[in-house]
Amino acid sequence: MNKKNLSERDICSKYINPAIIKAGWNMRTQVREEVSFTDGRIIVQGNLYTRGRNKRADYILYYKSNIPIAIIEAKDNKKPVGHGMQQALEYSDILQIPFVFTSNGDSFVFHDKTRTDGVLEEELILDNFPSPETLWEKYLKHQNIETPQAQEIVEKDYYLDDSGMTPRYYQQNAVNRTLEAIAREQNRIILVMATGTGKTYTAFNIIWRLWKTGVKKRILFLADRNALLTQTKNGDFSPFGNDIMHIIKNRKIDKSYQIYFALYQGLTSTDEDKNAYKEFSSDFFDLIVIDECHRGSASEASAWRDVLTYFKSATQIGLTATPKETKDVSNMEYFGKPVYTYSLKQGIDDGFLAPYKVVRITTSVDEGWRPTAGLIDKYGNEVKDRIYNLKDYDRTLAIDERTELVAKKITEYLKATDRFAKTIVFCTDIDHANRMRQALINENADLVAKHWNYCVKITGDDEVGKQELDNFTDVEERFPVIATTSKMLTTGIDTKMVKLIVLESNIQSVTEFKQIIGRGTRIREAEGKVFFTIMDFRKATNIFARPDFDGDPVQIYEPEPHEPVVPPDAVEPTEPDNEDPFNPDTFPPIPPDISIDGGDEEVKKFYVNQVPVSVVHERVQYYGKDGKLITESLKDYSKKNIEKEFASLDDFIQRWNESEKKEELIKELAEHGVLLEALREDVGLDLDDFDLICHIAFDQPALTRQERANNVRKRNYFTKYSETAQKVLNSLLDKYEKEGIVSIEQGSVLKVQPLSQMGSPVELVRAFGKKKDFDQAIKELENEIYNIA
Repeated sequence: MNKKNLSERDICSKYINPAIIKAGWNMRTQVREEVSFTDGRIIVQGNLYTRGRNKRADYILYYKSNIPIAIIEAKDNKKPVGHGMQQALEYSDILQIPFVFTSNGDSFVFHDKTRTDGVLEEELILDNFPSPETLWEKYLKHQNIETPQAQEIVEKDYYLDDSGMTPRYYQQNAVNRTLEAIAREQNRIILVMATGTGKTYTAFNIIWRLWKTGVKKRILFLADRNALLTQTKNGDFSPFGNDIMHIIKNRKIDKSYQIYFALYQGLTSTDEDKNAYKEFSSDFFDLIVIDECHRGSASEASAWRDVLTYFKSATQIGLTATPKETKDVSNMEYFGKPVYTYSLKQGIDDGFLAPYKVVRITTSVDEGWRPTAGLIDKYGNEVKDRIYNLKDYDRTLAIDERTELVAKKITEYLKATDRFAKTIVFCTDIDHANRMRQALINENADLVAKHWNYCVKITGDDEVGKQELDNFTDVEERFPVIATTSKMLTTGIDTKMVKLIVLESNIQSVTEFKQIIGRGTRIREAEGKVFFTIMDFRKATNIFARPDFDGDPVQIYEPEPHEPVVPPDAVEPTEPDNEDPFNPDTFPPIPPDISIDGGDEEVKKFYVNQVPVSVVHERVQYYGKDGKLITESLKDYSKKNIEKEFASLDDFIQRWNESEKKEELIKELAEHGVLLEALREDVGLDLDDFDLICHIAFDQPALTRQERANNVRKRNYFTKYSETAQKVLNSLLDKYEKEGIVSIEQGSVLKVQPLSQMGSPVELVRAFGKKKDFDQAIKELENEIYNIA
């Protein structure tokens, strides 16, 4: 047997697997092959999308379930033994795996990130692959985890879910890094994980393993919403069983449980004597987990800090999507640096979180409006004479026409896309939320007449609205569609199907802004939710302060006054973006409502109407994968990206011919910003993928699929095959003509009509000889289609 002729899979089964088994690895419980650990980035252009390629490791080796320790990248024997090392190192960084191997079947190259033996990279013969115990001991030594108790903590099993649900790679990382920190006796820990990445599920796995070891016996889970407590107890934490879990309500303390859930407000009081948490001894809890810890625990003056200080002997773990770092408030000062961070940007790149577009709309009064002298508002109050702008609107001055224009634009967008797309409108206060609801109801009177709860106000003062919250968040409930709110939906509410987020509030806190954006990041691909749109009327999107954490929007769109509100699929050349980044001085702190001592109370808000308000223009821009603005047409942008990948037409044809699966090459192009479906729509011709690329990038005349199929039929090259084989190839050619090249490369193509009516897949393959003969016939058919010699 010539090793050079073996496929990569043959190298794995004949050389790598035996070496692993001989070293003592259990192939059933410790070794996973061809592990896809991301879903593939969602790439959006217009209303079309595709998935980029997912990241896949040839092997991941686990010391125990969900504790990955080594990665192996396999190559065929035509390549050098260390050929896949760079890719393997990239994956090991993402997965936080310390030991990296590559092999071509001759030997292994071993990259040891721990360097406990002083060697970073070396070559090993096949028989010298290290055992699980060898690698684990090296890792524990590197992590300074060497006592039996510390080792027991990090080696404790995860919860075994009967449903088959397992943590994603970043959840594994978060759990494992936290337990390692606790094993090293670190008692202040913070995890930073973007909204929608499963912080509560991660917390459950941390607590489960610590509770099972007996290291942490009594645990307190702190949150800031009642709904979160019930949702957590009955959801992710249900495996603990109700007999040991308890939600603290009405400041009534029962010390007979092991796992407690509480609102921080439910444990504290402005009256020192009513601080319920003091009914526990200060050493009662071994572990405290603070959900959404950005919401106050970092402030020296906060009630949360009082609770944490009282239980200072407990290990304290903070969970947040948005750590606070200002001159006055700091998570890092209290908890230290995060033991693990999983950003929105990474979540979008991995395909676990939804990307977003931004539609920026500016009205004619946003830069400033001044009342005429002596103007009286709707309620008889004289409007104070000064210039009002965005920081004032709907806080100290309400302009009916501006509210109506915003409602009109929201409705225009929904009518052009999906009138039943879940939408949250964030308003300045409860009064603004109510007026916005009225304006939206008037704009959508046809639907409201049939469904009273098409648009509702969900605020803390509205019992009906609060009752509708469950329906709004329920994936299967159609109504309500639009929710107007001020603060209630900012954080902690799982709004899986929200497709449109409207910013009509002067958001000055980056933390609050990111929490709001988090309402749209969930993906529900089966239900058609793969991206979301931010419609910004307040210039709030200028405060994207950390593109390394948040990533960039896939598109920014600022329509001209008479342009549609929905972003176009293609864009025309425009001037570059010279707008300054967010500057807090642009929106100085808003003073609290005041009263004049000894006098009448000042009017808190003026209400005016009959003010002309219209939309003013700006520009249209896309963001590419590298975060840079795209200011040319979709065709020009695609042409440039194709030319970056292929130096010439011959280069492209060679790559096309060599690709075993054309679908993989198409996905690779999509990851570089070339979305063929959107490009085909823009060109307006129903071209084959091959012809579309050649036509756009290399100015070649384009043939339709029908023309290519007919050319194959004219050459009549099928006659060398048997009658059955000819029928199969003719059917495949018909399928190509209707659906494209990817359709005939699918492994299941022989199982669908009309091929399935000709015989079983085995019988059809036998008509060509052996499986390799059938594969060769398919390759030859492709070459005939594209006339590649």
